[in-house]
Amino acid sequence: MSNILIADDDPVSCKLLTALLTKWGYAPKVVHDGLSAQRELCKQDAPELAILDWLMPGLDGIQVIKELRATHPVSYTYVLLLTSKGQKKDILEGLEAGADDYLRKPFDAQELHARLRVGSRILELQNRLIKALETTEYRATHDSLTGLYNRAAIMDRFEQEAARCMRADHPLGVIMADVDHFKAINDNYGHLAGDEVLKQLSAHMKSALRPYDSLGRYGGEEFLILAPECGLNEALSIAERIRSSVAKDKLIIDNVEIAVTISVGVSSAQGLGLTVNQLLRSADDALYSAKSNGRNRVECRGAPEVENPDYVPEAQHVGWLAPAKFTPYRAEI
Repeated sequence: MSNILIADDDPVSCKLLTALLTKWGYAPKVVHDGLSAQRELCKQDAPELAILDWLMPGLDGIQVIKELRATHPVSYTYVLLLTSKGQKKDILEGLEAGADDYLRKPFDAQELHARLRVGSRILELQNRLIKALETTEYRATHDSLTGLYNRAAIMDRFEQEAARCMRADHPLGVIMADVDHFKAINDNYGHLAGDEVLKQLSAHMKSALRPYDSLGRYGGEEFLILAPECGLNEALSIAERIRSSVAKDKLIIDNVEIAVTISVGVSSAQGLGLTVNQLLRSADDALYSAKSNGRNRVECRGAPEVENPDYVPEAQHVGWLAPAKFTPYRAEI
């Protein structure tokens, strides 16, 4: 049942419209002045169809329509302007104000019904187009297997976050994670199981992040995490929390327990050192080191702000590389 707004100060007209619309399967909401109509149309759950009288107290129908179109609400309202005015200039004024259709009083019930059906078809087509556009945009920016950002989208986010943090002179943490022995998982359990590992692991990692962190599938079994406002200590803490959580909880796939671990590389920079290429290269170098040093561990580029690595749990799984010479990082890393 479609909601529809009736805005008319004539009680007889309102009663007739209500009876007809209810008979046709609509759920009418009646108001008697322009200000009330404007409030109803500005609500988050505003009706998609509206019948407005031209002459009303407060605001007239033309003013209500102009205000509605100027606010650009999220959902579109199809407006039929109902009035005794019938001059060509009146019709043009109503349509140019933003009305979608125009019907003269006294109206013919069958004609009104037909015009409302046209409005409903237009709204249905619009909703289908919006859903198709949203689906297309989602597919263009998200990995079809994991539902995470794809490589292009996470790199776009990387550029945006780097620019924002540089303007604000805030740190940005970068975390690269890679599934250990993923080829062996595919060989031993099959590629479908390998896909399920990536899906479950993605959900697992996402649940361990803050709402404003970004997670994307960088390629294959490799993931990229952006942690805004994170110096090296904070980024290391996030990375170790993810690593230990993954190592602790076995994945259940087709009633089979599969032990999965990840190796993680971490970098962070602020100010002049905050460039996408350098942050990515440092995190990648640290990830390579984590793989080389036994896997299931976190490595970072540069020493943390404190000498003692006990600020993260299971410190034996955390290590760091000397800062790269090419990177003009700040003192904390």
